Amino acid sequence: MEADKMQINWKEEIQKRREALLTDLQALLKIESVRDETQATGAAPFGPGPRAALEKFLEAAQRDGFKTENVDHVAGHIEYGTGKETLGILAHVDVMPAGQGWQTNPFIPVIKDGRLYARGASDDKGPAMAAYYGLKLLKELQLPISKKVRLILGTDEESGWRCMTHYFEKMPTPDFGFSPDAFFPLINGEKGNVTYNVDFQGGNGEQVKLLAFTAGLRENMVPRDASARLSGIELSEVQPLLARYVADMPITGQAQAEDGLVTITIVGKAAHAQEPRNGENAGTYLALFLKQLGLGGGALNFISFAADYLHQDSRMSNFGLNFTDSVMGDLTMNAGIFEFEAAKGGRITLNFRYPRGIKPTQLQAGLAKVLQKVDAELNPTGKTQEPHYVSPEDPLVQTLLRVYERQTGNQGYGMVVGGGTYGRLLPRGVAFGAMFPGAEDTMHQANEFIPVDDLLRAAAIYAEAIYELVK
Repeated sequence: MEADKMQINWKEEIQKRREALLTDLQALLKIESVRDETQATGAAPFGPGPRAALEKFLEAAQRDGFKTENVDHVAGHIEYGTGKETLGILAHVDVMPAGQGWQTNPFIPVIKDGRLYARGASDDKGPAMAAYYGLKLLKELQLPISKKVRLILGTDEESGWRCMTHYFEKMPTPDFGFSPDAFFPLINGEKGNVTYNVDFQGGNGEQVKLLAFTAGLRENMVPRDASARLSGIELSEVQPLLARYVADMPITGQAQAEDGLVTITIVGKAAHAQEPRNGENAGTYLALFLKQLGLGGGALNFISFAADYLHQDSRMSNFGLNFTDSVMGDLTMNAGIFEFEAAKGGRITLNFRYPRGIKPTQLQAGLAKVLQKVDAELNPTGKTQEPHYVSPEDPLVQTLLRVYERQTGNQGYGMVVGGGTYGRLLPRGVAFGAMFPGAEDTMHQANEFIPVDDLLRAAAIYAEAIYELVK
């Protein structure tokens, strides 16, 4: 049938497809699509989980009559329509490691109190499926369009974006588009992103020795959990010190003894690295506690750097690097991964989100001055993304905001964030949803969820937005 846009109630049409959307999404959420290169093969470069999630998504689109393309099992697309211009919708099916602290199984989706809980529910399987159902609605209503639409799915977004690098080596870049992988109303600016490793020598002092220290899962997560194993100190000495320490802190901790060694664990709060202040970094809290125990050698340098310079300094004031751009906001730093072994040495991985006006070379120079004091070495990882900005006057931005305002009744506006989305891969690319203003952000955290009503609201917005962009 032919349908006129003025007669379409986008929200009602999505509600008709509620159960189908949830069924497809829950099937996708059951796949543990965490990058695992220990199981990588030529047919599954990032491990079996990301490949399986990509295939599951493409199978749903094939079932619904879409043309699909699987590009070497690392990325793929779902295509609809024809035309000289292409709208790209860029999403991802890989997820962060679940980590600790879940009240439900992170890979058995559960709807409770109107919320769908699972790893990937809000980042980014839920929004990706909402965008797909928006596109599917256009197809089912047979709406006339004049441009091609490609919903492009990656499998390495939470790591190195190698999926998209490979995809765009083989496929043309869309003319414009959006990524359903962030917040409403719209994100038209994303800070630059660069990561460095800080490497330390091993060794200890004479008495208390740090044998091992670990914290964090990924550079783009604030570490929730940290642990240290010590020798040369008694549990009876550590426990009262630790109890007093955590009593006034937003963390928990415990100490245990086994085979003459003491293990200390700290539990903080995970958060996305785009705003480290939303979390409580267990790694730096543990380092601050260990600083009082009389460590020496390389262990002391490792702990001192974390405690004296990194703890609660996401704006890099301790390094003389605090910087703010009037449009793009603050430079931020997240200490995401901590590793130390007495015999091998240590490493702390720092992830920076930087605005226009400051360069990675300036970050390196500021870091180098401090690292001399703790006998450490700076090593770039090679992961760098420049700041990205699309004018608020761009027709893409204006169209998306009009749709958002029409469906929500709220004012639309652009934002700049520290997070990085696939939107930045397009010169005219933005991030658009799916999290609404005021919603609780659980991306990269335990008990990640998306409200079911918000998921459906987003799908309706995507449906109308896609149509407005390609009619």
